[in-house]
Amino acid sequence: MKQLRIHEHFATLADPRVERTKRHALMDIVVVAILAVIAGADGWDDIEQFADARLRWLKTFLGMRGGAPCADTFRRVFAALDAEQFQHCVLGWMRELANGLSGKLVAIDGKTVRGSFGDGRGPLHLVSAWVAENTLALAQLAVEDKSNEIVAIPRLLELLDLRGATVTIDAMGCQKAIAAAIVGRGADYVLSLKDNHPTLHAEVAELFEHAEKTGWRDTAHSTNMTTDGGHGRVEVRRVWASDDIEWLDAMGAWKGLRSVVMVERERTVGENTSVERAYYLTSCAADAAKLGDIVRRHWSIENSLHWTLDVTFDEDSCRIRSKNGVQNFATLRKVALALLKREPSKAKLSVAQKRKRAGYLTEYLLQVLHGASAAE
Repeated sequence: MKQLRIHEHFATLADPRVERTKRHALMDIVVVAILAVIAGADGWDDIEQFADARLRWLKTFLGMRGGAPCADTFRRVFAALDAEQFQHCVLGWMRELANGLSGKLVAIDGKTVRGSFGDGRGPLHLVSAWVAENTLALAQLAVEDKSNEIVAIPRLLELLDLRGATVTIDAMGCQKAIAAAIVGRGADYVLSLKDNHPTLHAEVAELFEHAEKTGWRDTAHSTNMTTDGGHGRVEVRRVWASDDIEWLDAMGAWKGLRSVVMVERERTVGENTSVERAYYLTSCAADAAKLGDIVRRHWSIENSLHWTLDVTFDEDSCRIRSKNGVQNFATLRKVALALLKREPSKAKLSVAQKRKRAGYLTEYLLQVLHGASAAE
């Protein structure tokens, strides 16, 4: 059987247990947990059942000298395992799967694990970096609540080699320091501008309103329109981008600021039509077609990551209470999701269907793991 490269990525992971308590090898525990989550496990008890049911098969490529670990063993080990170090090992693995970020879109957004409250604290909030082209979560950091995303995002950026990438963030991350950090990492940014910067938001909105009233005669710009729909819905997206921004009061305060963008979404469902506008700051050139595509693809982090974690992996129902345990299990889910999405032989299957198939067939489960290894 082909050697699993997974061992290489976790070779530096420190074992939190004292030597006399080690009945099971740390690598066995980590690999079994990853395989189990791929195959449908949503908690420590599920992982125990997987290990017990697949023990003979697991022994063909893992030591498993202590037999199948019990649920309490998985619970204690992952509660004690340093979450940042575990994430760092996973980051090395995901970085190889991504095969570089140059020319790619890295979307950053946060999600609360709603069932994870405990130990006198509220639910854990995780900020993730999502590579749209590879459909994988590259890294995550935990914060106590959504308001602390502003502090976490620069730390997350420091973990990533962003040279040549474009980073997209919603309004929470539209901050001068974050823009400077992105440019400092050799990347471009597209930041959603809302009322958390009321003066600048009003100025950008006024720029586009004035340009519209004057027929764009005095404002350099590009524009693009797309239409799509289905199931009784039609959406028209109009994008305008302008680099005619020297007059903005905040021009010098935003490092690398090159253009501003307005996206208008006109949505018709049946006989009802709604129109909304959104504004963005960017260090990119004023290419409306490219920027409209970037803005739209940012939401793949919501649709392909957060939604899938909630619906397919039932993340919000998870009742793990220890902080490290919550973070580490969230990391396991994201590893499983990345590997399932990359498995090419059953491309027509949904992630949920692939997960079921991996639970039924050990051959396919290894294919999910080896498919990623082969791509590396």
